[in-house]
Amino acid sequence: MEIPMIDFSKLDGEDRSKTMALLHNACEKWGFFQIENHGVDKELMEKVKKLVNKHYEDNMKPRFYNSDLVKTVDGKNKISNTDWESTFFIWHRPDNKINECADLSEELRKTVDEYINQLIKVAEKLSELMCENLGLDKEHIKEAFTGSKGPAVGTKVAKYPKCPHPELVRGLREHTDAGGIILLLQDDQVPGLEFFKDGEWVNIPPSKNNTIFVNTGDQVEVLSNGIYKSTLHRVMTDKDGSRLSIATFYNPSGDAVISPAHKLTYPNRYTFQDYLKLYSSTKFEDKAPRFESMKKIVNGH
Repeated sequence: MEIPMIDFSKLDGEDRSKTMALLHNACEKWGFFQIENHGVDKELMEKVKKLVNKHYEDNMKPRFYNSDLVKTVDGKNKISNTDWESTFFIWHRPDNKINECADLSEELRKTVDEYINQLIKVAEKLSELMCENLGLDKEHIKEAFTGSKGPAVGTKVAKYPKCPHPELVRGLREHTDAGGIILLLQDDQVPGLEFFKDGEWVNIPPSKNNTIFVNTGDQVEVLSNGIYKSTLHRVMTDKDGSRLSIATFYNPSGDAVISPAHKLTYPNRYTFQDYLKLYSSTKFEDKAPRFESMKKIVNGH
């Protein structure tokens, strides 16, 4: 099963309509896809991965293998209530809190800041493209996410260490993401990420050439009135490899009020008799304006 690849370089040329159709299909039928030629500096991406891996080896790995979790996975009992992962989380927007992560080196903090500044532009571009495909104003998702302080952006940095008994514990249990647009910089060697599609688990291969893996969260599903659905996914453990995951979440502000985009919702709570009154005079016209008129009648306009 070949995962959709969206080439951002084709959005400004003669292949734009084809690329937009591919993106719409990926959001509607898959809930996840890859993007290339996205504009984020690839040397910067390599540096982020290198520095995170060094931080893990120097600081996180010793703590993880001395944890109670490692002692619990003894080769006998399946663990279903926890995850085999070593993580930390950084908030970038609306308030940048990376300097509160005292054990991160100055070089790592500076590099992540630079990377996130570029990545947010990609997230905003994706939100605009999704809106265009949905027939919404291009700023709709961004404005819906804004709340009082602007969209929230945070990064979960995770390593999924080598596991002696991968059959007994998940790296990360099955879930959909709560937020909006998730942009993943992942390992280029070690697999493990899986998404559920058409009744089966699809293996997501490691990302080559610093493509960015994208999936949509629950709030995009709500805003799109169910057209773009969030997808169940998980991380499997590996006996031989330690997988890197740097997932950045472009999410609504905590006080943002989320509801389906008005243009995408059908009229509701009307009587069929009222609909027939409208229908009798518009029977041979397009149905979309009729639905819009019905919404206005229901809302008292």
